[in-house]
Order: sequence, then structure tokens, then C-alpha cells
Amino acid sequence: MQKLGPMTRRDLLSAAGAATLLMLLRSSAPKTAAAAAFDVTEKAIGELQAAMAAGQISSVDLVHNYLERIAAYDQQGPALNAVLYLNPNAVQMAADLDAERASGRVRGPLHGIPVLLKDNYETYDMPTTGASLALRGAQPAYDAFQVGKLRDAGAVLLGKVNLHELALGLTTHSSLAGQTLNPYDLTRAPGGSSGGSAVAVTANFAAFAMGTDTEGSIRVPSSHNNIVGLRPSAGLSSREGLIPFGHTQDTGGPMAKTVTDIALVLDATVGFDPVDEITVTGRGKSPDTYTSALRADALKSARIGVLNQLFGDAPEDQEVGDVVRRALSEMRAQGAMLVDVAVPDLADRLAASNLLAQELKFYLRDYFQAQTGSFFSTVEGWIDSGLLSTTVEAFFQFVFPIWSQPQNYLSSDDYRNHLTARGALASTLTSLMDDNNLDVLAYPITRRIAPVLGDNQVGSNAGVSAHSGFPAINVPAGFTAGGFPVGMELLGRAFAEPTLLGIAYSFEQATHHRRPPQTTPAPVPPSAPEPSADTGPGSITGTATASGAKAIPPVEVPFAAQIAWSFNEATRQFGYDITVLGNVEDIDGAYLHLRLGPGPRGGVARVLSKTGGQRIVGRNTLSSAEADALKANKLYISLLSAETPLRGARADIEWPGPRGLSHAAR
Repeated sequence: MQKLGPMTRRDLLSAAGAATLLMLLRSSAPKTAAAAAFDVTEKAIGELQAAMAAGQISSVDLVHNYLERIAAYDQQGPALNAVLYLNPNAVQMAADLDAERASGRVRGPLHGIPVLLKDNYETYDMPTTGASLALRGAQPAYDAFQVGKLRDAGAVLLGKVNLHELALGLTTHSSLAGQTLNPYDLTRAPGGSSGGSAVAVTANFAAFAMGTDTEGSIRVPSSHNNIVGLRPSAGLSSREGLIPFGHTQDTGGPMAKTVTDIALVLDATVGFDPVDEITVTGRGKSPDTYTSALRADALKSARIGVLNQLFGDAPEDQEVGDVVRRALSEMRAQGAMLVDVAVPDLADRLAASNLLAQELKFYLRDYFQAQTGSFFSTVEGWIDSGLLSTTVEAFFQFVFPIWSQPQNYLSSDDYRNHLTARGALASTLTSLMDDNNLDVLAYPITRRIAPVLGDNQVGSNAGVSAHSGFPAINVPAGFTAGGFPVGMELLGRAFAEPTLLGIAYSFEQATHHRRPPQTTPAPVPPSAPEPSADTGPGSITGTATASGAKAIPPVEVPFAAQIAWSFNEATRQFGYDITVLGNVEDIDGAYLHLRLGPGPRGGVARVLSKTGGQRIVGRNTLSSAEADALKANKLYISLLSAETPLRGARADIEWPGPRGLSHAAR
């Protein structure tokens, strides 16, 4: 694992990287008048390809236009915070592909089309960190299988996007980048773990994105962002080069604004890989092109099985259930036959077949150990360091008690029983569809809309696909009365992607429920000023010093900092003004941590700055729980070294007055 130097990494970060690439574009390849008039917003892959074929716009121009949107909306404006890195080679890639086109060679439908990748896909020309400080700066030597296929197809790898740290959650919060916001409601999460991918697509930061799905991580954020997302059949494409969660349930797949775009990307990314033995089962199961299945009248002869047991009966499930039932009525209006069906003991079957967490401890440990120069060799060591998101700490602490597993667990009877239960679930679902002559099953992918920031996602139905290995697609189904998007999941038999895509396409063409968010309009607005620390009336202020005396671990570091902070109890705005002393170039980020135990034990609550600098100024709105932690003296600020996140300076935030705990109490 190669470590990138500080300047290189800063150039790759979203805010600085966008500015750097925009300057490069403007100096080396100014936009033509036609390109300046071309709006990439809501353009499908086919439209972009037609514009390039007609000479209306080039691939370089497309890169430029998407970068303008990233610069306007990712760290400014609504500050969606979806983009982690931008590829410094993106402009050259696009220029080379333009040259190929000019010479008469067009590789296919993805030639010159920009894509953003979830940052758990390995890439040889960009870091692959899983949005975690544990892998900060890690750059593999090779591409993931699907990334290599995209390169071969002529896609332009524009950059990497945020995810729920190492894919361990459904709200897209990470220690490396912080919280990604939902463009449809900036107070809510975008879903996860592929939330950055979903936001990138719906905000038109790229033509499409790639996500991964272990237990809903493609489909849940697709639902919450009004886009299409496909979890392919197990074995249809290789998992090689994906940071593992659990190999049994892991898969990668496309996320896009239209079903047609999903089919085009699927064509480019499926295939046998001798490195991933599961792809043997997918040999010969793909058509020449998945676009051949896209028929506008597919619903006329379709039989849809409705899994009513997955709609939920709590009052909080009502609004999503109503939207999906209306969507089913729209299917009936197009000629589909709706059949109410049920899976006996479904909840018990899903629990018995769940391998979401059982494999994590082993596969993630092996991944850490396989990376040369990795900062951690065990998952436990990573957790104890405090260099992880608070949401991931909560995941391990309260959700999955996996630490009692013996080292030989993957050869145990319990593990084999889970695998057997997965096969039984797949057989039951196949029999259910066969006995009722069904094409697909339909239900909400989640029974609730996205949670407000700081809360957890509840009501997921993602396990039906994840535990059976069957393909499932989320398609936009409509909006709640409050204007939040809702998706409907369609599940098919193993390797029945053509049927699944055909029905999804027919529904999409009949309803057109896709609607872009109002927070990221076109054209892009002028740049907004950077936020400043809030020190106005009503704010409580304090100071702190970060130095080697409270380093992580407690050793000398070549920098220190003076910190002025403020907190407004009415708005929960936490302002910070950090003046760095000493070797500024050694600093590679500032973080607000929540302490959950002695020493550094806890997690990253807020990313204050993704880079260093002489002065770091800004403000964040804390959650109620974080505000309480501030008053209980459980927050601290760290400045981490560019060389290793294990070395840095720390400053405790001391709340003035009697509400703060004493040092002795802590």
C-alpha cells in the first residue's frame, strides 16, 4: 500500500481537487461555446453519447461540466459532502478518449462517460480508503475487477465518493469525510452505505456511479435519492478488489437515473473472473446486451407478487406503504396482474440466513493485514484507536456482538447452518414464484423514509435479496406528501436480470417518477463564501491547546495549535477557529471526537477539515446527543499527522461551569 504525500492527497480532496482540475481545464482546454451551452443536468448516458457523436460536446467538456456542479454543490451551497477524491488523471483520460473517437474508434456506450466510484472499489490511480482513517492514503496497485471493466469500456473515472465508513451502516457517515447530506432534505441522511454514490447521481455530479451492497447498501440510498439501483445476482460479476464486509453477501452494482443506464453499465461490468470463484455460477447467464430486455409494454403480461408482510403495520410505515401501493396500482393500470403472496416464517428465515456480521471480523482483518504499511492489523485494534466514525463504534458496540466468535468460526456448524438457511430461503422464494407463475416480487425496500441526521435507519427489507443471492432493483415509486422520494424494490429469480430490468423499465416509462432535487439546480450559482466561526450573541466561548502533551499516542509531534471555540445553545452551532503552530505541512486534517471510554476510545463525530493549513475556521450544527456530550466534557479536537493518523495532537473541549465533569470523574 503506497502512501500519498500530503500535497497529492490534498489535490485529490473534493474541494481543492475540483478547483485544481477546473483551473487545469480552463488553461489547457477551454470550453467551446456549444459546450458552455450544454447542460449535463438529468442527461442519460445515451443523450451524452449522442451529443459527443454529433460533435456538440467532448468528453473533456463533460468532465468540466460535472466538476462545475461538484464545485458548486458538494462543499458549497447545500454542501452535500458526497465527493471524497477527484482523479488527477480524469482530464487526460477524457482527452485520450476524445482522440480515440476522432480516429474512428468508439469502444461502446460508455466511451467518454464520467463515473464516480464508491471508495471501497480499489483503483490504481486513486486512494481506496473505505472513507476510513484506518486506510487513509492507501492506494492499491491494481483496479477492482469492475473498475477495470469500466476502464476498458471507455468510462472516465472522475473520482471517489463517500460511504458509510467501510460500508458498516446505512446513513453514510465516515471518519475521513463526515456526514453526507440528502439533497431532497438536508436534515436527513442519504441512506447508505452507498450514500455518496446515490447523492452523486441524483445531484448530477457524474452520469452514473458504482455502489456495493451487502445488506441494502445500493438499494436503500437509491430509494432515498429517487434513482435506480441494482443489486445483481450473486456470481454475475466479480467481487475482486472490493474492501470486504462479508464475502457471502458482498456485491457491486450500478446506480443511475434511468433503467436504461443501469442496463448499459451492467453490460460493461458483468463477466467471469477466475480470481472470484462465485462467478463460475454466472457463466453463460448474461445476454449479449441487457438493453434487449427493455420493453415499454413489459407490464402488460407481467405477474407481480406483492409481499404484503414487508409493508409494515406501524403508523410510521404508513406514508411509504401508501406510495408503494399507489405504484402497484399504476402497474395494474398498465396491464400487470398483482398477486398477494407471503413467505411463511419470513422473519425467522431472514434471521437464520443472515451473514451480515458473522464474516466481518475475519475478512476485514485479513484486508487490513494484506495492505503493506496498514495502520491496523486487527478490527479490534482499529476500534480501540478511536479513529473511526461514532456511528461505526455504535455498530460494533450495540448491534452485533461478534467478538466472542472463535477464530475457527468460518468452519463451525453455526456458520454452515447459516449457509444452509440461505440455500433454503432461495429455494422457497423460487418455489413461491414458480407456484404462482410470478415474474417478480414487489415491496418497499425500506418501510420508512430516511432518518434525520444522527438517527439510525429502520425498516429495511433488504435481506430478502441479500440473504438469497437473488437480484433486486430499486425503481422510483413516487414521493410522500412531504416531498421525500420513495422507492419500490422488485426481486427476481437468480440471473433473471433481463426480466427484472424489463418490468422496471416499463414502469419507469409509464410513470416518470424521477424528479431532481431542488437543492442542486442548473445552471450552477456563483461560489459562496466560506463559513466563519459563530461567536455572536448567545454563544458560549472557550479556548483549548492542542500539543504533543495530548498526542495520539503521547509522543512529541512537530506541530501544536491554539483553538478558540464557541457554542450557541439555541442553534447548537459549534464554531471553531484553529491556529496551527509549528510544522503546518505535517497536518492532514482536523476532527471532532466523541469520547466513549478512557484515552482515545470513541469515534469521529465531525470532520472539521479534510486537510491542514495555518488556520482552520468553520462551524457545525451538533446533534442533541453531541451537544450533551460537549457539556459533559466528552468532546475533543484532534489534528492528525499526514504521515500516520496514529500520530497527532489532541485538545479536550472543556465546558465552563458546573455542568462539565471534572477530570477526576473522567
